[in-house]
Amino acid sequence: MVQISNEDYKQFKRLLFSIGYRMLGSVAEAEDMVQETFLKAYQIDDQKLDNKKAYLCKIMTNRCLDVLRSAQYRREHYVGPWNPEPLLQESTHDIDPSEVVLQKEGLSVAYLRMMEHLAPDERAVLLLREVFHFSYLEISNFIEKKEENCRKIFSRAKQKISSIEGESLNYEKNKSLIDRFIQAFQMQNIDALLELISEVVTLYSDGGGKVNAAVRPIESRSNVLAFLYGIFNKAPEDFSFKVKKVNGQPAIVTFVNGKVQSIISFYIRDDTIKEMYITMNPDKLPTY
Repeated sequence: MVQISNEDYKQFKRLLFSIGYRMLGSVAEAEDMVQETFLKAYQIDDQKLDNKKAYLCKIMTNRCLDVLRSAQYRREHYVGPWNPEPLLQESTHDIDPSEVVLQKEGLSVAYLRMMEHLAPDERAVLLLREVFHFSYLEISNFIEKKEENCRKIFSRAKQKISSIEGESLNYEKNKSLIDRFIQAFQMQNIDALLELISEVVTLYSDGGGKVNAAVRPIESRSNVLAFLYGIFNKAPEDFSFKVKKVNGQPAIVTFVNGKVQSIISFYIRDDTIKEMYITMNPDKLPTY
Protein backbone atom coordinates (compact mmCIF):
# COMPACT_ATOMS: atom_id res chain seq x y z
CA MET A 1 0.00 0.00 0.00
CA VAL A 2 1.36 3.40 -0.99
CA GLN A 3 0.22 5.91 1.60
CA ILE A 4 -0.24 9.66 1.43
CA SER A 5 3.14 11.03 2.43
CA ASN A 6 4.41 13.61 4.88
CA GLU A 7 5.07 15.84 1.88
CA ASP A 8 1.37 15.67 1.05
CA TYR A 9 0.63 16.67 4.64
CA LYS A 10 2.87 19.72 4.31
CA GLN A 11 1.39 20.59 0.94
CA PHE A 12 -2.31 20.32 1.80
CA LYS A 13 -2.67 20.96 5.54
CA ARG A 14 -3.02 24.72 5.08
CA LEU A 15 -5.76 24.32 2.50
CA LEU A 16 -7.63 21.83 4.68
CA PHE A 17 -7.37 24.05 7.76
CA SER A 18 -8.59 26.99 5.70
CA ILE A 19 -11.67 25.02 4.65
CA GLY A 20 -12.27 23.72 8.17
CA TYR A 21 -11.97 27.07 9.89
CA ARG A 22 -14.42 28.72 7.51
CA MET A 23 -16.82 25.81 7.84
CA LEU A 24 -16.73 25.61 11.62
CA GLY A 25 -15.62 29.03 12.87
CA SER A 26 -13.26 27.32 15.32
CA VAL A 27 -9.48 27.00 15.21
CA ALA A 28 -9.35 23.98 17.53
CA GLU A 29 -12.11 22.09 15.72
CA ALA A 30 -10.55 22.85 12.32
CA GLU A 31 -7.18 21.55 13.50
CA ASP A 32 -8.84 18.39 14.83
CA MET A 33 -10.56 17.83 11.48
CA VAL A 34 -7.24 18.22 9.63
CA GLN A 35 -5.69 15.53 11.79
CA GLU A 36 -8.69 13.21 11.35
CA THR A 37 -8.64 13.75 7.60
CA PHE A 38 -5.02 12.71 7.29
CA LEU A 39 -5.46 9.77 9.66
CA LYS A 40 -8.14 8.42 7.35
CA ALA A 41 -6.23 9.29 4.20
CA TYR A 42 -3.07 7.53 5.41
CA GLN A 43 -5.05 4.27 5.35
CA ILE A 44 -5.95 4.62 1.68
CA ASP A 45 -3.94 3.17 -1.20
CA ASP A 46 -3.30 6.38 -3.08
CA GLN A 47 -2.50 4.45 -6.29
CA LYS A 48 -6.27 4.36 -6.64
CA LEU A 49 -6.55 8.13 -6.29
CA ASP A 50 -6.59 10.32 -9.37
CA ASN A 51 -6.44 13.54 -7.36
CA LYS A 52 -5.05 13.65 -3.82
CA LYS A 53 -6.13 17.25 -3.28
CA ALA A 54 -9.74 16.54 -4.23
CA TYR A 55 -9.83 13.39 -2.11
CA LEU A 56 -8.47 15.15 0.97
CA CYS A 57 -10.88 18.07 0.50
CA LYS A 58 -13.77 15.63 0.21
CA ILE A 59 -12.85 13.93 3.49
CA MET A 60 -12.36 17.31 5.19
CA THR A 61 -15.66 18.69 3.93
CA ASN A 62 -17.64 15.69 5.10
CA ARG A 63 -15.91 15.64 8.49
CA CYS A 64 -16.91 19.28 8.92
CA LEU A 65 -20.48 18.60 7.79
CA ASP A 66 -20.76 15.91 10.45
CA VAL A 67 -19.51 18.35 13.10
CA LEU A 68 -21.91 21.08 11.95
CA ARG A 69 -24.90 18.76 12.12
CA SER A 70 -24.00 17.56 15.59
CA ALA A 71 -23.25 21.12 16.70
CA GLN A 72 -26.71 22.45 15.88
CA TYR A 73 -28.03 21.45 19.30
CA ARG A 74 -25.07 23.10 21.03
CA ARG A 75 -25.54 26.29 19.00
CA GLU A 76 -29.24 26.42 19.89
CA HIS A 77 -28.40 26.18 23.61
CA TYR A 78 -25.42 28.52 23.54
CA VAL A 79 -25.72 31.29 26.12
CA GLY A 80 -26.09 34.61 24.31
CA PRO A 81 -24.94 35.48 20.77
CA TRP A 82 -22.42 33.16 19.13
CA ASN A 83 -19.36 34.66 17.43
CA PRO A 84 -16.80 32.63 15.50
CA GLU A 85 -13.46 32.11 17.23
CA PRO A 86 -11.29 35.11 16.27
CA LEU A 87 -8.28 34.19 14.16
CA LEU A 88 -5.61 36.43 15.69
CA GLN A 89 -2.84 36.19 13.15
CA GLU A 90 -0.10 36.30 15.75
CA SER A 91 -1.41 33.10 17.34
CA THR A 92 0.94 30.15 17.64
CA HIS A 93 -0.82 26.90 16.81
CA ASP A 94 0.52 23.67 15.37
CA ILE A 95 -0.88 25.03 12.15
CA ASP A 96 0.05 28.68 12.13
CA PRO A 97 -3.06 30.71 11.21
CA SER A 98 -0.84 33.46 9.77
CA GLU A 99 0.23 30.95 7.12
CA VAL A 100 -3.05 29.23 6.43
CA VAL A 101 -5.13 32.11 5.18
CA LEU A 102 -5.01 31.20 1.52
CA GLN A 103 -7.60 33.80 0.55
CA LYS A 104 -9.09 36.83 2.23
CA GLU A 105 -12.55 35.99 0.95
CA GLY A 106 -14.85 34.35 3.42
CA LEU A 107 -12.60 35.05 6.38
CA SER A 108 -14.07 38.10 8.10
CA VAL A 109 -15.99 37.68 11.34
CA ALA A 110 -19.06 39.20 9.68
CA TYR A 111 -18.93 36.63 6.86
CA LEU A 112 -18.35 33.69 9.20
CA ARG A 113 -21.12 34.82 11.49
CA MET A 114 -23.49 35.06 8.54
CA MET A 115 -22.63 31.44 7.72
CA GLU A 116 -24.65 30.49 10.81
CA HIS A 117 -27.81 31.33 8.86
CA LEU A 118 -27.04 28.56 6.38
CA ALA A 119 -27.74 24.85 6.54
CA PRO A 120 -24.56 22.72 6.61
CA ASP A 121 -24.81 21.75 2.92
CA GLU A 122 -25.41 25.38 1.95
CA ARG A 123 -22.35 26.49 3.88
CA ALA A 124 -20.17 23.83 2.28
CA VAL A 125 -21.27 24.55 -1.28
CA LEU A 126 -21.01 28.32 -0.88
CA LEU A 127 -17.49 28.20 0.58
CA LEU A 128 -16.16 25.58 -1.81
CA ARG A 129 -17.49 27.49 -4.81
CA GLU A 130 -17.14 31.14 -3.85
CA VAL A 131 -13.99 31.07 -1.70
CA PHE A 132 -12.06 28.05 -2.94
CA HIS A 133 -13.30 28.10 -6.54
CA PHE A 134 -13.97 24.40 -6.94
CA SER A 135 -16.13 23.47 -9.92
CA TYR A 136 -19.70 22.33 -9.37
CA LEU A 137 -18.65 18.89 -10.61
CA GLU A 138 -15.93 18.70 -7.94
CA ILE A 139 -18.32 19.92 -5.25
CA SER A 140 -20.94 17.38 -6.29
CA ASN A 141 -18.33 14.65 -5.80
CA PHE A 142 -17.34 16.07 -2.40
CA ILE A 143 -20.82 16.10 -0.91
CA GLU A 144 -22.32 13.37 -3.11
CA LYS A 145 -25.13 15.43 -4.58
CA LYS A 146 -25.99 16.03 -8.21
CA GLU A 147 -24.21 18.89 -9.93
CA GLU A 148 -27.48 20.67 -10.67
CA ASN A 149 -28.50 20.38 -7.02
CA CYS A 150 -25.21 22.01 -6.01
CA ARG A 151 -25.96 24.94 -8.32
CA LYS A 152 -29.36 25.39 -6.69
CA ILE A 153 -27.87 25.10 -3.19
CA PHE A 154 -25.29 27.77 -4.07
CA SER A 155 -27.95 30.14 -5.40
CA ARG A 156 -30.10 29.66 -2.31
CA ALA A 157 -27.14 30.24 0.00
CA LYS A 158 -26.14 33.42 -1.82
CA GLN A 159 -29.63 34.82 -1.38
CA LYS A 160 -29.57 34.11 2.34
CA ILE A 161 -26.34 36.01 2.95
CA SER A 162 -26.84 38.77 0.40
CA SER A 163 -26.86 41.35 3.20
CA ILE A 164 -23.13 40.84 3.78
CA GLU A 165 -22.20 41.77 0.22
CA GLY A 166 -20.52 45.13 -0.01
CA GLU A 167 -18.37 44.58 3.08
CA SER A 168 -15.12 46.54 2.90
CA LEU A 169 -12.04 44.30 3.05
CA ASN A 170 -9.50 47.08 2.46
CA TYR A 171 -7.32 46.61 5.54
CA GLU A 172 -5.54 49.97 5.57
CA LYS A 173 -8.71 51.92 4.91
CA ASN A 174 -10.58 50.02 7.61
CA LYS A 175 -7.72 50.45 10.08
CA SER A 176 -7.83 54.20 9.54
CA LEU A 177 -11.55 54.16 10.30
CA ILE A 178 -11.03 52.08 13.47
CA ASP A 179 -8.23 54.41 14.60
CA ARG A 180 -10.59 57.36 14.18
CA PHE A 181 -13.30 55.49 16.06
CA ILE A 182 -10.94 54.84 18.99
CA GLN A 183 -9.85 58.47 19.11
CA ALA A 184 -13.42 59.76 18.96
CA PHE A 185 -14.51 57.25 21.60
CA GLN A 186 -11.72 58.25 23.98
CA MET A 187 -12.38 61.96 23.47
CA GLN A 188 -16.16 61.38 23.67
CA ASN A 189 -16.43 63.24 20.38
CA ILE A 190 -20.07 62.49 19.67
CA ASP A 191 -20.14 64.27 16.31
CA ALA A 192 -17.25 62.14 15.05
CA LEU A 193 -18.85 58.96 16.41
CA LEU A 194 -22.10 59.80 14.64
CA GLU A 195 -20.20 59.90 11.35
CA LEU A 196 -18.41 56.61 11.93
CA ILE A 197 -21.18 54.42 13.37
CA SER A 198 -24.43 53.51 11.66
CA GLU A 199 -27.57 54.70 13.41
CA VAL A 200 -28.85 51.11 13.28
CA VAL A 201 -25.59 49.44 14.35
CA THR A 202 -25.86 46.09 16.15
CA LEU A 203 -23.38 44.72 18.70
CA TYR A 204 -23.04 40.98 19.38
CA SER A 205 -21.41 40.19 22.72
CA ASP A 206 -20.20 36.59 23.08
CA GLY A 207 -19.41 35.47 26.61
CA GLY A 208 -20.66 31.91 26.18
CA GLY A 209 -22.00 31.89 29.73
CA LYS A 210 -18.39 31.93 31.00
CA VAL A 211 -18.10 35.69 31.63
CA ASN A 212 -20.54 38.59 31.93
CA ALA A 213 -21.83 39.61 28.53
CA ALA A 214 -25.05 40.84 26.95
CA VAL A 215 -27.24 37.81 26.29
CA ARG A 216 -29.06 39.55 23.44
CA PRO A 217 -27.80 41.67 20.54
CA ILE A 218 -27.61 45.36 21.36
CA GLU A 219 -29.22 47.56 18.74
CA SER A 220 -29.01 51.26 17.86
CA ARG A 221 -26.08 53.65 18.06
CA SER A 222 -27.06 55.13 21.41
CA ASN A 223 -27.45 51.75 23.10
CA VAL A 224 -24.22 50.38 21.65
CA LEU A 225 -22.21 53.43 22.76
CA ALA A 226 -23.76 53.28 26.22
CA PHE A 227 -22.82 49.62 26.48
CA LEU A 228 -19.24 50.26 25.37
CA TYR A 229 -18.77 53.21 27.72
CA GLY A 230 -20.16 51.08 30.53
CA ILE A 231 -17.52 48.43 29.87
CA PHE A 232 -14.59 50.81 29.61
CA ASN A 233 -15.63 52.94 32.58
CA LYS A 234 -15.42 49.80 34.72
CA ALA A 235 -12.10 48.67 33.26
CA PRO A 236 -9.33 48.01 35.84
CA GLU A 237 -6.15 50.06 35.97
CA ASP A 238 -4.11 47.39 34.19
CA PHE A 239 -6.46 47.50 31.19
CA SER A 240 -4.85 48.14 27.79
CA PHE A 241 -5.64 47.55 24.12
CA LYS A 242 -4.01 47.27 20.71
CA VAL A 243 -5.29 47.24 17.15
CA LYS A 244 -4.27 43.92 15.61
CA LYS A 245 -5.04 41.93 12.49
CA VAL A 246 -7.85 39.48 13.24
CA ASN A 247 -9.46 37.43 10.47
CA GLY A 248 -7.59 39.57 7.99
CA GLN A 249 -9.11 42.81 9.29
CA PRO A 250 -8.26 45.39 11.98
CA ALA A 251 -9.74 44.59 15.39
CA ILE A 252 -9.33 45.90 18.92
CA VAL A 253 -7.68 43.39 21.24
CA THR A 254 -8.09 44.30 24.92
CA PHE A 255 -5.84 43.09 27.73
CA VAL A 256 -6.14 42.88 31.50
CA ASN A 257 -2.99 42.07 33.42
CA GLY A 258 -1.29 41.31 30.13
CA LYS A 259 -3.82 38.63 29.13
CA VAL A 260 -6.33 38.91 26.31
CA GLN A 261 -9.71 39.86 27.75
CA SER A 262 -11.70 40.42 24.57
CA ILE A 263 -11.48 40.93 20.83
CA ILE A 264 -13.69 43.50 19.13
CA SER A 265 -14.22 42.98 15.41
CA PHE A 266 -16.21 45.09 12.96
CA TYR A 267 -18.39 44.86 9.91
CA ILE A 268 -17.62 47.94 7.84
CA ARG A 269 -19.58 48.96 4.79
CA ASP A 270 -19.76 52.32 2.98
CA ASP A 271 -17.14 53.74 5.38
CA THR A 272 -19.47 53.08 8.31
CA ILE A 273 -19.43 50.58 11.17
CA LYS A 274 -22.57 48.49 10.69
CA GLU A 275 -21.95 45.75 13.25
CA MET A 276 -19.56 45.02 16.14
CA TYR A 277 -18.61 41.64 17.56
CA ILE A 278 -17.13 41.45 21.05
CA THR A 279 -15.78 38.00 21.84
CA MET A 280 -15.11 37.48 25.56
CA ASN A 281 -15.64 33.74 25.92
CA PRO A 282 -12.23 32.63 27.28
CA ASP A 283 -12.49 29.36 25.34
CA LYS A 284 -12.26 31.41 22.14
CA LEU A 285 -9.39 33.69 23.14
CA PRO A 286 -5.61 33.11 22.93
CA THR A 287 -4.08 32.38 26.31
CA TYR A 288 -0.61 33.84 25.84
